Amino acid sequence: MKDGQSPRIGILVVAYNAETTLEKTLDRIPADFRPRISEILVLDDASHDGTFTAGCRWSQTAGRPRTVVMRHTKNLGYGGNQKAGYALAAERGLDIVVLLHGDGQYAPELLPQMVEPLVNGEAEAVFGSRMMRPGDALKGGMPLYKWLGNRVLTRFENGLLGSELTEFHSGYRAYRVDALQKLRVGRNTDAFDFDTQIIVQLVDAGMRIKEIPIPTYYGDEICYVNGLRYAKDVVKDVLEYRLAKKGFGTCDWIPKPVEYAFKEGDGSSHAAILEKMRDLPPGRVLDLGCSGGLFAERLEALGHVVTGVDRVEVPGVRDRVSRFVRADLERGLPDAIGESYDYVVAGDVVEHLSRPGELLAELREVLAPGGQVLLSVPNFGHWYSRLRVALGVFDYDRRGILDETHLRFFSRASLRRTVRSAGYDVLSTGATGAPFWALLGGGVLARVLGGASRLLTRLRPTLFGYQYVAVLTPHAARTIIAGEHIDVQDVLNRQFIPSDVPADRVGV
Repeated sequence: MKDGQSPRIGILVVAYNAETTLEKTLDRIPADFRPRISEILVLDDASHDGTFTAGCRWSQTAGRPRTVVMRHTKNLGYGGNQKAGYALAAERGLDIVVLLHGDGQYAPELLPQMVEPLVNGEAEAVFGSRMMRPGDALKGGMPLYKWLGNRVLTRFENGLLGSELTEFHSGYRAYRVDALQKLRVGRNTDAFDFDTQIIVQLVDAGMRIKEIPIPTYYGDEICYVNGLRYAKDVVKDVLEYRLAKKGFGTCDWIPKPVEYAFKEGDGSSHAAILEKMRDLPPGRVLDLGCSGGLFAERLEALGHVVTGVDRVEVPGVRDRVSRFVRADLERGLPDAIGESYDYVVAGDVVEHLSRPGELLAELREVLAPGGQVLLSVPNFGHWYSRLRVALGVFDYDRRGILDETHLRFFSRASLRRTVRSAGYDVLSTGATGAPFWALLGGGVLARVLGGASRLLTRLRPTLFGYQYVAVLTPHAARTIIAGEHIDVQDVLNRQFIPSDVPADRVGV
């Protein structure tokens, strides 16, 4: 919405087999509100009756707001119909879009109240709630079992999302179009739980939701919602979201954070590497996959001078590192990083590369004499990934061992083979415990299970270790012969030259 201009308001009417109710519903739009409407979009979701004809007939009557009536050639579903409508609203330059059902279940008389918080900049979304006024829903004819199910599901969803909505299951919605464009609406379900996923997306994005009380109306319209399936789907949605925020599953309709959320002392591989760096003298550090620089910032506080490298530049990273180089490590080390680093940190990096051994070999060229590489990788031999494979439910997660962006998997043995082939000796190898117990919060049970995990990791790291942390140094390639320092690797790389070959013929 441009400053000083009235917003372009659109009404999106989703309709399916609504021939008998559509025109009556549209007639109920307040006359004094109609001049404020830029367009009404009626989307008939491949109805089997005359819904499309009814919409066209209403649109052609004199004095109506500009109305576009469209009929899908195949049924897109409740969510799919909304996706098409919101895309059309953005395409036609609308600023606000109100979702109205063609069966008349939600009161068009309240359209002015629905859009007012959006016009005033008080919210990004407005929901009509049948539960704001106690008792109104039952008085309006909502069946007791639906009322009870609504209340139970809403309380459950609020508890998992940390929200305070009075109702999750109203289909009377108004949105700022630019807010919808920031969400992954196109990846949402096509089913009836589409509205729940929108709520989750709004909450996750920190957008403001305002509710207004609306009347409850149950007439003779046909309900196409399977209540038990709907309840299962909305519960699955919020659980999938909560698990995804902890790293489990992919949840494609919620964006994945770009920045690595490092917390000191959280038991992660980065925390383990930081503890090792505390015992080392300050030096020049190359931090590969530095993300937003949160880890590098702690290294700088210890006196190290850090050059960070990452494929994307997270806002604020240059404030946390001494130098930042943007580069895709899949293409190798960039020339801009220079050389002679005392330490190279590759925390949870090489598993994202198709040829990790090549990058490790390149790192030897930028290390100062006596330099070390501190490396961490997930342990594919952990019981979690073993169990998923054994049960036939292997799939990817948003992060962790089965991160959807991992290209290579490592066991302890394959890690050792990889680093030795790249020209390194392993000075030490350790394992971190699993972070799963963080799902339980900070209670007593979480602490007990976390302690058990750490104990089991020490006893059998190949099964209970979540990540391996290794400290590497290039192979000792120098020896002493008759008091002289000879570089053995250099000798091995030389071409043998017979003693009778003239010096001026060498290399010809």
